[in-house]
Amino acid sequence: MTKIELTVNGTRHAREVEDRTLLVDLLRDHLGLTGTHVGCDTSQCGCCTVHLDGRAVKSCTMLAAQADGASIVTIEGMAKGDKLHPVQQAFTDCHALQCGFCTPGMIMATAALLKDNPNPTDEEIYHGLEGNLCRCTGYINIVKAVKQAAQTMK
Repeated sequence: MTKIELTVNGTRHAREVEDRTLLVDLLRDHLGLTGTHVGCDTSQCGCCTVHLDGRAVKSCTMLAAQADGASIVTIEGMAKGDKLHPVQQAFTDCHALQCGFCTPGMIMATAALLKDNPNPTDEEIYHGLEGNLCRCTGYINIVKAVKQAAQTMK
């Protein structure tokens, strides 16, 4: 067992975890933050994307112990009270989801993309989201949502 401390969505947590515990399992099973999804366990789909110290990471291939001392934001931490984050609002407005399984990871990846590149081209959007798979939408409305969020966040 390893003792770790981390801040998740602004709240400090101290836990003892098995050395093999994945960050996604800590978030879902120990902290009850089930918005972060497990899709593939191999970092191929991006459903588990969270922000770790401001950078997008796939939490299904990261050990919880590696996040010791870090600040993590999950999909649950994006909104401020009842006000959705601009990326969340854009995904809603542009109908950039269908089944919704990939949506948390897409939103987290989009927020990281726009932090690094506030005015991306279509090609940069596709490249920025290439590690996140959607099996339903065909990505057209996702790209529209990214563009709307970029405009809103200017």
